[in-house]
Parts: sequence; C-alpha cells; structure tokens
Amino acid sequence: MSLSLNGLSLITKAFICVIVSLMSSMTAHAKLEIIITEGVNSAKPIAVVPFKYSGQGSLPENLTEIVANDLRRSGKFNPIALNEMPQFPSADSEVDYKAWQDKGIDTVLVGNIVELGNDQFQINFELVDVLRAQVTGGAAKQLQDGQLILSKDHIVEAREKIIRDQDFRQYGHIISDIVYEKLTGERGAFLTRIAYVIVRDRETSRLPFQLVIADYDGANEISVLSSDEPLMSPSWSPDGNKLAYVSFENKRSQIYIQDIYTTRRTRITDFPGINSAPAFSPDGKSLAMVLSKDGNPELYIMNLESRKLRRITRNRAIDTEPSWAADGKSLTFTSDRGGKPQIYRVNLETGSTRRITFDGEMNLGGTITPDNSQLVVVNRTDGNYHIARQDLTSGDMMVLTKTYLDESPSIAPNGSMIIYSTLHEGKQVLSLVSLDGRFKALLPVSDGQVKSPSWSPFLL
Repeated sequence: MSLSLNGLSLITKAFICVIVSLMSSMTAHAKLEIIITEGVNSAKPIAVVPFKYSGQGSLPENLTEIVANDLRRSGKFNPIALNEMPQFPSADSEVDYKAWQDKGIDTVLVGNIVELGNDQFQINFELVDVLRAQVTGGAAKQLQDGQLILSKDHIVEAREKIIRDQDFRQYGHIISDIVYEKLTGERGAFLTRIAYVIVRDRETSRLPFQLVIADYDGANEISVLSSDEPLMSPSWSPDGNKLAYVSFENKRSQIYIQDIYTTRRTRITDFPGINSAPAFSPDGKSLAMVLSKDGNPELYIMNLESRKLRRITRNRAIDTEPSWAADGKSLTFTSDRGGKPQIYRVNLETGSTRRITFDGEMNLGGTITPDNSQLVVVNRTDGNYHIARQDLTSGDMMVLTKTYLDESPSIAPNGSMIIYSTLHEGKQVLSLVSLDGRFKALLPVSDGQVKSPSWSPFLL
C-alpha cells in the first residue's frame, strides 16, 4: 500500500486509490520501447563502428546497434550516425586517428565477428582512445627492462569471446557495460532487468493483471504471473532470482515471493488487514513490509528463514513504502505522522526516527541511491507530482521531471538512472530520467498501460 496521491489520511481511501489506479484497461502483449525525449545532444560523442562480420547468412542480432543504443540511453554518450563516420575500421590497426579527431570523436569502438560453426561466433573488440593515439602516434615502441616493446596505451580495452547465437543480445549489453565503466569509472547497468505490472481489459482477458519482467530496454518480455485480481509492488531479491509482490487473488492483500526461473511461489503473509509494500534486505535474508494486523499500517521486518516478525514503527499515522539503505542498517519510509506525507528514516539498531524531507507540500516513495548520497522521491509542489532528488548532506532538493502525475520511482543499481510511472497523453507509461535530470526518455506501449516499475540488481 502507498499513501494516496491526493494526501488523503484515511487508510481506506489511500488503499482504494491504489486499487482503482491499477484497474486501468490494457490490451495484451504490450511491449516497451525506449523513446529518448531529452539529453542526447549534450552527451559525449562516441563512435560505435559496425563490427565486421565473416560468416554465412545473417547474424542473430545486430550487436553494434545494441551497444550504440545502450550507450545512447545511458544519457552520457551520443553515438554518431553511420553516415557521419569517416571510415569503417574493424581493428585499431585500421583506425585513421586524425580522421576521427577531425570529426570531434575522441573514442572509437571497433570489432569483428567470425562465425565458427555449430552456432558459435568469435567476437573481438577494441576501445580506442583516438586523442591519446594522436599524441603517442598509435602503437609505439617503448623501452622496458632494456628491451623495445610495442606499446598500445591508447587501447582502453580489448576483449575476445566465443559466444552462442542466443547470447548476442546479452553479450551486447556486456560490451556496453565494459565501455561505460572504462569511460566513466562507474559500473554499467545495461545487463539488468525491470519488473512491472500490466493491466489488461477485463472484457478481452480472463486474467487481466500481469506481473512482467523484461530487459532494461523492454526486450525479452516475459509474463511471470497472470491473475484476475490486482498485482502490485514488485521487489527484486538482491541476487536477481526472485520477486516479492502483493496479490489480491484471494480477495485480500497477501505477500508472495516467486522464483522467476522455476516459477515456484510462496505465500509469505496472510494477516488480517493490509499486507503490502515488500522490500528485500540487501543480504536477501529479510523482507520489510507494511502490515495493519495490530491496528494502523506499520513497518515490520520478517526473517525469511524463521518467518519471525519484528515491528519497526509504532505510530497512529500511516507508515508505508519501506526502502532499505544499501548497508541494511536503516529504512526510509513514507508517513503522514506530521500531517501530510513526508519521508522519514529509522535506524534499525537504535529505533531512532527522523524526518528527512521538508520541501514542497508532500514527499512520497523515498529511495536512497546505492552510494547513500541522494534520496529519490515523488515530490508534490503546487499540486504537481514530480520525481525529485534530495542531497542527504546539504538537504537541497532538485526536481528532475516535467511529466504528469509521476509515481513509483526505482533506481538503477549503479545509481545513474531512475525509472518511474507517469501519465503521457492520457495513458499510464514508464519513463526514465537521469539522476542529474539532463537525460529523459519515455517507454510507451502502443496498445496498453504499464506501471509499478522495479529495477533489478546487477545480474553478473
């Protein structure tokens, strides 16, 4: 359960608001597709040259296109178009450094793919620092231990890998992660997934509610569960193998954990009243949740092995939306104990609780970034709900979005991007915004609506 976006204080009204919003109609088999709306032109130019292919027939996937799209969607890079490339080298030895530098390109990714037979392919790639190559003259002889050796300091990274045909998309994301980390010093998050809720039209579907997972870019969409009653609040286990979520399939809220590979599911709670907002601890051993079995909605933590419950908050207000700090020592949560919903933080060792948001009319859905420096929230100011981030040291808050009725923010595991639910042209869609607010993208579907996104942890 989450607090109503209209700031209603009654538990019943807050609960009904969530259910009603989930019952928007949707046509089956909606597929996400990222459409960038802002921020590419200010990103760093880079060249992802089409990998040279030696083999029979066509490739299973366009590896170069996957990498270029990943880097573009990161908000930090702007791969140049093919018609702007001065040449099409497949190895560093073929790169005309001056030609690329004249184009204003400092970094070039080149590679080749060789078909080996038996559905196997050898992939080689090199990430070339053109500027450094110009300074050093490319591969140069250097004296080391009294001997002349060939130095290639301008090659930032070089890899070789044999993969099967079904692994092209995954390896494309791996290449993107390598390039991103080498050039930014920050781990890439392209080999990740997102979970979200789809709601279909009851008139056309017997099971209108779906819990779905897909690659971060919307590819490889898989339905994990279909139900005739609402599903909400998916939360990933830290190993990326399980999802916790809320189901109303038995006409009341219950928390389940489901293995996404075996599909085996276990009911975790069936207490009277509200069972909602599950969130795995960073070590995967516990689950934070909201229960109203003792009266008001309060925060609890369950040890998943013993099923023993520990009550965390005791207040007459609505406490909801728990989110773990990366070190597992505290929870942030939403509470209207001060009148209107704001974000609070509770120390799990001492039990001490303090309010941490003050800007705007209310703040909801707080999550702390992996580096523990920023708090991402839904901020309401002048009646508008936008995604915002607050510096946890200075307390300064910055609104990141201009979309309409933003909610349910989830942060990429490297802290670079936020996925959230919003309204676009009257439809519920997912959207992306970078943590600095410069890059923005929509993930619309042509035939339905989606919401409640949850970004997975790193998968490798």
